[in-house]
Amino acid sequence: MPRLTQEQKKLNHDRIVEAAGRGFRTHGINGIGIAELMKAAEMTHGGFYNHFASKDDLALEVLRHGFDGSLAALAGIREQHPQSARAALDLMFDTYLAAEHRDHPETGCASAALVTDAARDGVPAQAEYQHGLEGFFGAITEMVLEDARQSGTDLPAERAREQAIALFSQMVGALVLSRAVARSSPDLADEVLAANNARLKRI
Repeated sequence: MPRLTQEQKKLNHDRIVEAAGRGFRTHGINGIGIAELMKAAEMTHGGFYNHFASKDDLALEVLRHGFDGSLAALAGIREQHPQSARAALDLMFDTYLAAEHRDHPETGCASAALVTDAARDGVPAQAEYQHGLEGFFGAITEMVLEDARQSGTDLPAERAREQAIALFSQMVGALVLSRAVARSSPDLADEVLAANNARLKRI
């Protein structure tokens, strides 16, 4: 049997992380097993241990990869409005608090999809989640500070960070609540997103 090239090993590794990202976001880290994840990646169960020592190691990489992708998307939103931090903030709210994002956690932000898993899975998972949170807090703080400068408002850095933490916390909370009732009461789920989006834009 020919040996795998380093390139093929990396492709296989990435396929596992991608499949796990979708599976974990949809079912939770403890809601889906290695066999199911490897099947979704179209690979054999035994091949898992060529890439990861344990499911916990995979979960940490999924968290890291998920936040990296979300932060790259946030950077893309900022780049769409280089002259207006307020417009970028509003687009961030619209994108995050969208029915499309709510209804497709498998491709959405890890911040909301994996928040309860991080709370339950111990210090390593929480440390990885914390790293992602700090990325969001830092990026949003910069946007808040720039918005203040553009509007001629004197805003200390510590107040801007406080606002950023509150803004992102409300975004995550609203998305989680909307998902919790999306099938039993679609109208309420939409109302939760719309109400929070409107309030955030008035801050």
